[in-house]
Amino acid sequence: MKVALVHDWLTGTRGGEKVLLSLARLFPAAPLYTLFHFPGSVPAEIEDRPVRTTWLQRIVSRERDYRSLLPLYFLAAESWDLSGFDLVISTSHCVAKAAQRGPKGFHLCYCHTPVRYLHDQFDDYLRGRSGVVKAAARLVRAPLRARDLATVPRVDAFLANSENVRERIARIYGRPSRVVPAPADTAFYTPAPSTRPREGLLVVSALAPYKRLDDALEASARLGRTLTIAGFGPEESRLRALAGPHVRFAGSPSDEELRELYRTAEVVLMPGEEDFGIVPLEAQACGTPVVALGKGGALETVVDGVTGVLYPDAGSGPLACAIELALTRHFDAGALVENARRFSEPAFRARFLAAARAALSEAGRDDLACALPGPQP
Repeated sequence: MKVALVHDWLTGTRGGEKVLLSLARLFPAAPLYTLFHFPGSVPAEIEDRPVRTTWLQRIVSRERDYRSLLPLYFLAAESWDLSGFDLVISTSHCVAKAAQRGPKGFHLCYCHTPVRYLHDQFDDYLRGRSGVVKAAARLVRAPLRARDLATVPRVDAFLANSENVRERIARIYGRPSRVVPAPADTAFYTPAPSTRPREGLLVVSALAPYKRLDDALEASARLGRTLTIAGFGPEESRLRALAGPHVRFAGSPSDEELRELYRTAEVVLMPGEEDFGIVPLEAQACGTPVVALGKGGALETVVDGVTGVLYPDAGSGPLACAIELALTRHFDAGALVENARRFSEPAFRARFLAAARAALSEAGRDDLACALPGPQP
């Protein structure tokens, strides 16, 4: 069976790329199709295979905000030639699901979210943007949203990374899906081997408007707590301008550096609504509680009062109150680790293969279902 992997773009390692890494391990011979690729930005296990980009590769650069090219993404996706593959597996939060299979192929889409900034989270993405940017975004939103919806029939079966996203796929795309929660590397993210002091608050996030990182800045200042922000993105300059002396920007830490940040933080914060969210699981795997907005994926990954604190309404005030509550509670490290292990990479592989087999069999493609890899260790 010839398998192809399709991913939106390769510019850094976030939650979506960690899912892609697991799929790359499941299908080591599969080439990877993507809009564009910044070499060295993702793990070698992803890059050490044929990576086939589009003509956008000649336009984008690390120095340019590639998100401004969004109107070209759907057009570029048309250039992927996947006609020779039996199974196309896309991991999509934007246009990867627009991949067109051949007449005898099957397209299985692992959907991180319907395109947030074209549908129900449009306003969240424009928080803090200028009036000119907002006006331009509104002009292109309707035609791009129509284009996005027009690509939905190209997917033969959807998998969702959470119950939250399953509901949104049904509501926005009108399609059913099977839930396969995204994986956390619980073999790597573990508690420190010996007791060490913990200090301060930690955010690990893309620096994007919908992440509501300004809430974390304001809450930490109100409480007089140090805050470390690990991540990169278009909001970095604005956030640095808002940050006081109690805030440290850690950039893009290595895996080992990130694990150390988790292990030495008092609390990890997630102030924005996430589709699923791997960061809370990595934090819990390291024995660190999480304070998260009690909406979206956090409801599936954080057990309120046991592995962290959920607060109901977005804003720096409610976040500050939740942080204070978390800092006064004792959280059992064993319970934190056990909760994270429910989402281990072996568990993801088993769930993914089971869901893929079910989807293929339901579509009458037992030939492909039987050709999938066997049980994974």
